[in-house]
Amino acid sequence: MAAVVKPVIQVRGMRSEDLATVSALENISYEFPWSAGIFSDCVKAGHPCWVLCVREAIAGYGILSMGAGEAHVLNICIAPDYRGRGLGRHLLGRLLDIARWNGAERVFLEVRPSNPLAKALYESVGFTEIGRRPRYYPARDGREDAIVMALNMLDMAAGHIE
Repeated sequence: MAAVVKPVIQVRGMRSEDLATVSALENISYEFPWSAGIFSDCVKAGHPCWVLCVREAIAGYGILSMGAGEAHVLNICIAPDYRGRGLGRHLLGRLLDIARWNGAERVFLEVRPSNPLAKALYESVGFTEIGRRPRYYPARDGREDAIVMALNMLDMAAGHIE
């Protein structure tokens, strides 16, 4: 019987030379993507910006905003070819670790109602819906609400999400 080889996964800080790849991944993943300038601004502003690499190739990224004992997941994405392998959960776990290490007591995020897989992932690690932002996201037929979710870090068990 052949041994199952797991891919070599690394989560590291996003660098300026990663921005073109991250922006390209954003553009193939979303109908209404962030601009390259937004990613650049996040790095320049010192937001925790991370890339997930599989065998040194960028397969995803995540960006947090930190402040006043809170964190906000601004963006998280896994490349289409790498989805369905648990990498989104792995990256989200690292982002939550970073939030915890920086003293966040709560983590917030927004998700589209039209993205049930992402919402299910967030719920599976303990995020709960706390409200809605009407007409928050651009959509094909106008605007789409955002589901606002929160995770109380004080309620989480020690360690990280896997």
